Amino acid sequence: MSKKKFYVVWKGRKTGVFTSWNVVKRQVDGFEGAEYKSFSNLNEAEIAFSKKYDDYKGKNTAKPVLSALEKKKFGNPILESISVDAACSGNPGKMEYRGVFTHNKKEIFKKGPYLKGTNNVGEFLALVHGIALLKSKNKENIPIYSDSKIAMSWIRQKKCKTNLIFDDANIELLELIKRAENWLRENTFKNPILKWETKAWGEIPADFGRK
Repeated sequence: MSKKKFYVVWKGRKTGVFTSWNVVKRQVDGFEGAEYKSFSNLNEAEIAFSKKYDDYKGKNTAKPVLSALEKKKFGNPILESISVDAACSGNPGKMEYRGVFTHNKKEIFKKGPYLKGTNNVGEFLALVHGIALLKSKNKENIPIYSDSKIAMSWIRQKKCKTNLIFDDANIELLELIKRAENWLRENTFKNPILKWETKAWGEIPADFGRK
């Protein structure tokens, strides 16, 4: 049985919170610049409608609720680890990233905000920052969690494959990306880069809490 979803339309023929995708489709199909998103419960949808679409763009807001049996297959996260995350207001927009200890959410590092960034770029930089930090402290056995598959793939490729357009406003961010890519090319590391299973464990401990 499929889980019930709630839909927010910020920009369309009609706006508001809806419970039917067919109704939403009539509001957004063919409507230029339509802004809409699905949510897993009514309270989250109503809160979202009172905010801006940019606060939710690119975020996974329709999180499935797993049964205890389904959660069991994911096991538990390794608490002796660090977790990283990024936040971006707009796409592109002001971006920042940070790393925390997984077990107590104590912040280890935080950078930004940087102008005209994206969430994926922030996730990539956060991972490189975390890897370099642990290597400098000879802690290459400590895992690093990220909830971004894209950023994790960029780490494996040692390349930030963003389509972001750079200009004078975000030249600092471009320099950071180049520095991170150079570090990956010139260094090796052993830290396991692990996927944070949000649907089983909740939001990653480094989450900025702006969803």
